[in-house]
Amino acid sequence: MTVNRPLPHPQLLLQLDALRDKAMAAETLGALTFSMANDLYPLLPFHQALVFGQSKAGLELLCVSGLARPSEDSPYLVWLRRASRWLAARLSDAQPAWLTLQHASPPDDIAQGWAEWWPSGLWCIPLHAPAGERLGVLVLLLEEAPPPMVHQQLDGLIRTWAYCWNTLTRRRRLGRWRPSRRQVLLTLLVAASLLLVPVRQTALAPAQIVSRQAQIVSSPIDGVIANVMVRPNQPVQAGTPLFTLDETTLRSRAEVLGKEVAVADAELQAASQRAFDNPQSKNELTLLQGRVQQRRAELAAVQAQLRRTQVLAPRDGVAVFSDPNDWLGKPVTTGERIMHVADPTQPAMQIQLAVADAIALEPGAEVTLFLTAYPLSPIRGHILETSYQAKPGDDGVVAYRLLASIDAHAEHSRLGLHGTAKLYGDRVLLGYYLLRRPLATLRAWSGW
Repeated sequence: MTVNRPLPHPQLLLQLDALRDKAMAAETLGALTFSMANDLYPLLPFHQALVFGQSKAGLELLCVSGLARPSEDSPYLVWLRRASRWLAARLSDAQPAWLTLQHASPPDDIAQGWAEWWPSGLWCIPLHAPAGERLGVLVLLLEEAPPPMVHQQLDGLIRTWAYCWNTLTRRRRLGRWRPSRRQVLLTLLVAASLLLVPVRQTALAPAQIVSRQAQIVSSPIDGVIANVMVRPNQPVQAGTPLFTLDETTLRSRAEVLGKEVAVADAELQAASQRAFDNPQSKNELTLLQGRVQQRRAELAAVQAQLRRTQVLAPRDGVAVFSDPNDWLGKPVTTGERIMHVADPTQPAMQIQLAVADAIALEPGAEVTLFLTAYPLSPIRGHILETSYQAKPGDDGVVAYRLLASIDAHAEHSRLGLHGTAKLYGDRVLLGYYLLRRPLATLRAWSGW
């Protein structure tokens, strides 16, 4: 005998299809649980829907109907955590279960909260993965048990929820890979072994090419530069005029002193003639002679300064200085550096090693210079001398000055080129190489 079961209403089928579509369109597990907790109400009116996720510690509340996110530590949520542990123990299979307060016989603390916050019955719908692992539980708070027809109609929707839940959870696990304990220990062992590998200690510092034989040309007297007769990097020979100082003040002073010398000579001559007739005039001769000598000495000093207004090259080489227009008309003092006369055939590296990057270096240590203009043609050399006192440079960085030689066969070793020098020290452990500066900072901060 065939039993004719009533067909579901077409509107119910459309609503179930809509719920399946929402589940399939969920991009995150939060969106899926929110749909499970709220979108089922038109088909099955309930007091409240709770969605729990299965974790290693038990059931974890993920969503509550009517709430965007259950994050408040209210008394209800605190009690709900204890109730979820009891509920997880009651659900042993994959079939939906109807639980009531009378038949479930919960503990006293769970029973008191049930009587206060929950209705008489719970419809618990477990969601399981294809492998049999429980993913979560949907708990609907109802006054009466749902009819059997509802079980049949919601079976496909429940399987869709389980499939989407499993897919989203697996995607999250793949996106957040966690290494095993063995892998972590193996990684730490390899890292510790690498820290014991000996490496060459190195440091980077700005450098430029200078001459080992460079002589400073300074101003011989106080004055104003009138003319610069050479161009930057121009080859010069010993005795070549480099620059001249303005002579206007000195020539005026020389003319005045010349007149004063003539007056002093005339006074001395007149006093000498009077000394024949007047014995008292003999006393003035000594004073006038001293005055004449003083005026002649002053005139000779001014004339010597006039001869020094033209500065000549002290040796053969190249004139190294900045733009000549920066010096024209500029007042200078005695000993102020104007330019260098450098020998281009004896180039060297001048390195400014910052104090923070300083390493132990001895004369003879290897140096490699990477020029900014020729990065593919490094220049090699060795440390010649190091300064034991650090001084602030033009950029305000306190650094040690180092001078290094350049190999004889090096190319592009033109004076004035800048680059970055790599300095090579002794071999140290990789751990010391990486932690040297942090340890120095820590010791300076802690004082230990």
